[in-house]
Amino acid sequence: MPNNSDSDIEDDVPPSKTQRKKDMHALQDIGEQLVELERKKLMTLDLPEILFDAIVEAQQITKHGGRRRQLQYIGKVMRKIDVLPIQEKLDAWRHASVQQTARLHQLERWRERLLVDEQAITEFAQKYPAADIQHLRTLVRNALKEKKANKPPKSFRLIFQELQTIITEI
Repeated sequence: MPNNSDSDIEDDVPPSKTQRKKDMHALQDIGEQLVELERKKLMTLDLPEILFDAIVEAQQITKHGGRRRQLQYIGKVMRKIDVLPIQEKLDAWRHASVQQTARLHQLERWRERLLVDEQAITEFAQKYPAADIQHLRTLVRNALKEKKANKPPKSFRLIFQELQTIITEI
């Protein structure tokens, strides 16, 4: 009688119905992320034509029930392809988006500090010695004057643009 180890037995057992459902829902979630993408990004993914067409069709469906059925169909189509490269690309885009958001938040914090705290300009000059501090002081002064006079925040926006050019990395 052959010796069956536990790993051999596990390999012979098909996935449970619950596991299959979880896998299908995961594919539908990836499909939903694909439907939310703009067409330009979809083109870079090099998707099979049938999947691409299904995604484009889902983007045009506005009714909830029809959209849900189309997402299920996209999940079914995705069962036949390797979704790992697609998932990796989506994760990379999401990560880049998170980094960009963090960078914008950092710029916002610096702008607020420069407008509120006089010592912030000195600290900023120490952290970014290549910055044109005189120009930055002028923009801060103008932004404060604009705020007092209830004028459009032109200098307020210019401070942000100046910070974007100075702070290139996060």
